[in-house]
Amino acid sequence: MSLQDIKSPIKTGMPQHQAVQPGSEEKMTPHPRSSMENYKAAGKLEDKTVLITGGDSGIGKATAIGCAKEGADVAIVYLFEEDDARETKALIEQEGRLCHLIKGDLAEESFCKKVVAETVETFGKVNVLINNAAQQYPVEKFEDLDMAQMRHTFETNIFPMFYLTQAALKYMKEGDCIINTASVTAYKGNETLVDYSSTKGAIVAFTRSLSQQLANRKIRVNAVAPGPIWTPLIPSSFGAMQVAKFGKDTPMGRPGQPDEVAPCFIFLASDDASYMTGQVLHPNGGTIVNS
Repeated sequence: MSLQDIKSPIKTGMPQHQAVQPGSEEKMTPHPRSSMENYKAAGKLEDKTVLITGGDSGIGKATAIGCAKEGADVAIVYLFEEDDARETKALIEQEGRLCHLIKGDLAEESFCKKVVAETVETFGKVNVLINNAAQQYPVEKFEDLDMAQMRHTFETNIFPMFYLTQAALKYMKEGDCIINTASVTAYKGNETLVDYSSTKGAIVAFTRSLSQQLANRKIRVNAVAPGPIWTPLIPSSFGAMQVAKFGKDTPMGRPGQPDEVAPCFIFLASDDASYMTGQVLHPNGGTIVNS
């Protein structure tokens, strides 16, 4: 990976848009850096089982592959992106680990329970739960925010964290952990993503509160709050010209890549973070959030 690769993850003047969320990596130009090909593993998750939602692409994909490189078997939940999911599975299996794909809508509580049960049936355990899946729908004027959309955003972004965590805790033991994906918008807001930002704020509070409840069970709960990251959610959320400028307003002047975020999840999942709970890491390109 060259310095130029890092500085210019999106070529200037590359407007693009995808009509359906959460979007596909295959349709992005250029593709996100999510294969973790340069990641140096050290066996930090040997023989653990990781369950990750939205693990087919973007941050979830990079995290899933990184966990496999560290020695974990991985169960991935995805909505409908078959090609992305199969590619991620293949890359995990190249690391000599097992990958189980689970397709469905996390907004349904019964499906969330099925996800955990199927993971335990497949691997015999779940040691790390990574609540990552989310969607966002920009609205320029708050009065135009449709209540059906607002409900859908909450039902996709925060409710499944309750469903999945409740189900997973039946199997989790001392030393296991939960990691939630928040966002820089939870701290600084976003003028066109009011409902999305609100769910991300809820995720921060969920993380901090749950960490206190589970501390005596020695189950850690932390979060990662990424800034603008080049994932399929971006071209499927914004107009083509907005995408072309995406991330350039950060102090580092560029969007991040999934492989620059995944190590945060891997660290929090490992024993290296054994004295961290209720905390949030901020891979956001230099934005100060005073958290």
